[in-house]
Amino acid sequence: MKTIKVTVLNKLGLHARPATKLTQKANEFLSSLKITNGRREVNGKSIMGVMLMAASRGTELTLIGDGTDEDEMLSELKQMFEDKFGEAQ
Repeated sequence: MKTIKVTVLNKLGLHARPATKLTQKANEFLSSLKITNGRREVNGKSIMGVMLMAASRGTELTLIGDGTDEDEMLSELKQMFEDKFGEAQ
């Protein structure tokens, strides 16, 4: 199991489009993914779970990967957060 911290940087937070991108990418891997904001923990491969986080800009999240390809998965997800999910803001 490996854990990393990320910050939501895009202006509108984890709204529908970035949440969809996040879960689609996570589902490309065999490892499980949990996301927590310190108050709530959700399945990072579930669009509904990610949307329930209601993570706005500036929110710090912890991504918890568990499985054979957890390093690669967490690395790619971290990059998505750093790239603001491809949003121009």
